[in-house]
Amino acid sequence: MTTLDKPTTTATAPTSAAGRDRPIRRELGVANVFSHGFLLIWGLLTVLPLLWMFISSFKTNGEILADPWGLPGALHWDNWARAWTGAHIGRYFLNSLVVVAGSVSLTMLMGATAAYVFARYEFRGRQFVYYLFVGGLMFPVFLALVPLFFVVRNAGLFGTWTGLILVYAAYSLPFTVFFLTAFFRTLPTSVAEAAMVDGCGHFRLFFRVMLPMARPGLISVALFNFLSHWNQFLLPQVLMQGDESKWVLAQGLFALSVSQGYAGDYARLFAGLSIAVLPVLAVYVGFQRQVQTGLTAGQLK
Repeated sequence: MTTLDKPTTTATAPTSAAGRDRPIRRELGVANVFSHGFLLIWGLLTVLPLLWMFISSFKTNGEILADPWGLPGALHWDNWARAWTGAHIGRYFLNSLVVVAGSVSLTMLMGATAAYVFARYEFRGRQFVYYLFVGGLMFPVFLALVPLFFVVRNAGLFGTWTGLILVYAAYSLPFTVFFLTAFFRTLPTSVAEAAMVDGCGHFRLFFRVMLPMARPGLISVALFNFLSHWNQFLLPQVLMQGDESKWVLAQGLFALSVSQGYAGDYARLFAGLSIAVLPVLAVYVGFQRQVQTGLTAGQLK
């Protein structure tokens, strides 16, 4: 009888295990459908307004008011020309490029240097200074607008690109140091030790060895800083008053929307908004793979 019982027990064991796996698989399938559906809805909510803005930039004002959801009868490129020249969007665009290029370069240089020191060197007070940097993440910009206004004015930098670049860099340093410190800690120490044995100094080790290895993380942080500086409105509105020729793009778009009044030149406004969005899309699409690599490098270590 024992010889007949053994096949029976071995045959029922796999079926019971398979039965237990089926509810788990069903739950995972439901979760995947829910997550993909949520991401699809989120993507549509993000893409459709941008698509509508681009389509409206090629319409006439009459077409926008009569049929806001329809396609344009013809591509009116003169809307973009009027926004670029008539509304001075071209001048504000170049001003923003100068300010953002300077602020992102200064932020990355100072942030990468500080993060490398915090991640690779031991010295007294290292944790305290590091937490001082990271503590800047807890203070929103608008809480320091009044003292920042007086500091910039007393320094003689009010209404200048230099003052705006320094303020942008100061407010971006906490996040840059926080992110890059964690990234530098994931880099292999054996490469740095081998370079030091070969006679590489500290500065040469940082610029010739460690920075190229940290390229994915640097690109990711630089992209986030670029998006933050390009879309910044509150700081230039407070610190860049007076001379309109030095305004950045956010100020120019705000002035364009306010100056509409009852005229309703929506086609030119949508064209200006499209010009402002294009660099952000181009940078993100061009560096998407590097951003994903930089954000996941610390997780894969």
